[in-house]
Amino acid sequence: MSRRRSRELMAGFWVEFKDGAAARGVPEPVAQRVFTHVIAFSEFGFPKSHAAAFGLLAYQSAWLRHYHPAEYYTALFNNQPMGFYSLDALGRDAKRNGISIRLPDVNGSDIWCSVEADTVRIGLGFIRDWSEETAGAVAAERERHGPFRSLGDFVRRAPPQLKRTAIENLVWVGGCDGFGLTRRELLWQVGLSLPPKAQHGDEARGRRQLELPLEHPHEHLPFGGLQVNERMLAEYAVLGFAASGHPLSLMREALPSDVVQSDRLAGLAHRARVEVAGLVVARQRPETAKGVVFVLLEDEAGMVNVIVRPEVYERDRVAVRGEPFLWIAGRLAKDDGALNVLAEEVRGLQSGMRNAEWGMDKPPQDSALRTPNSPFSFLRTMRSVAPESKDWG
Repeated sequence: MSRRRSRELMAGFWVEFKDGAAARGVPEPVAQRVFTHVIAFSEFGFPKSHAAAFGLLAYQSAWLRHYHPAEYYTALFNNQPMGFYSLDALGRDAKRNGISIRLPDVNGSDIWCSVEADTVRIGLGFIRDWSEETAGAVAAERERHGPFRSLGDFVRRAPPQLKRTAIENLVWVGGCDGFGLTRRELLWQVGLSLPPKAQHGDEARGRRQLELPLEHPHEHLPFGGLQVNERMLAEYAVLGFAASGHPLSLMREALPSDVVQSDRLAGLAHRARVEVAGLVVARQRPETAKGVVFVLLEDEAGMVNVIVRPEVYERDRVAVRGEPFLWIAGRLAKDDGALNVLAEEVRGLQSGMRNAEWGMDKPPQDSALRTPNSPFSFLRTMRSVAPESKDWG
């Protein structure tokens, strides 16, 4: 058992272990079963000195989160990937602890996340199609020649390697909201100054032309702003996480009526039948758990621990392993303050889920699914941009 976590290394001890067990009268099948558990333990077990270090680290982390929460979450964001939780889950944990997450801003963000008035400001380097180099070049240009005054000013002064798609992604997540236009109006201006089919040389020429006032006849056409659901989808598509809230808050109407929010579970009785739903944060299937799968769900109020027994997993494994959003029915288990849901049925949260209450596989013809801004449509699109869960086993 070592930090290398090598199955092959451990397997090399099998003959010695088997012979030692036989010398003590232990049958080989029993020895093999025990050795299998030993190998499994070696994948996560560690010596006491390591455990003591983890204990100290846990205390230090709790102290930092309590006394310096903005700095704590900023450091976690800037040191990904790491640990058990995604940026999506960390951001909402920060909000539950009183720390707001601010979206990138072309005049306010550094390369990486920074502390801004006891909040976390997302860095430019977190935006899709941006790199540390392009984010650094934008920050350096801003430092040398002052804030960007308009979208045209930014496009003209941005580094040549910052492509049109990167600028559009900045606009989609509100990075240019300070210029006083809606995001659709800003995207329109990007299209006027940098046409979609522009080659590298054409794009550079277009930026040079912006040194003169842009007098396109359609430059100032008015466009409405993004809806709440559109902003959240844009954040997931561009950043990989949402700073504006939890997706379940926009699809509550699409959930079965008996779904219980996580903050209400503590008030229910032990062994009560419950239904929960949420975004999958993590899935674990340790070899030592004899086929049991542990799923961590998150809804608007917090986390829900779900235990999926082998027989339920075998029947519902497609949903358990692959769905980003889950609906789970089962029994509540309360043990000395710990809350778990023992799953009896697991299903992917689908656009027609609520209609399943009446035995329908698909929404009826007058379903809100035909309405672009309905919770059903949002759920369908959200499934394609949901963040990946942390999975083990």
